Amino acid sequence: MKTKIIKIGNSRGIRLPKVILHQLGINDEVDLEVDRDRIILKPIRRRRSGWREAFRKMAVNSDDQLLDGEETIFQTSWDEDEWTWESE
Repeated sequence: MKTKIIKIGNSRGIRLPKVILHQLGINDEVDLEVDRDRIILKPIRRRRSGWREAFRKMAVNSDDQLLDGEETIFQTSWDEDEWTWESE
């Protein structure tokens, strides 16, 4: 897509079509990078974005059960017989 550089105060900028912003999930802020001869704009994602909905779907599908039960499956005899906690 070809676009023109416009004057914005003492700076320069470009207009990004609303459709593109929506497609990329860009709202108010972007991460801006320069890579050689390219300017890269990336949406800033909130950490754990979408997790609440994913966990809700897991619960609805009964896919939120522990896989290894109550005990850790990787325990060895060393874990049971030889390991001790020492206090300072």
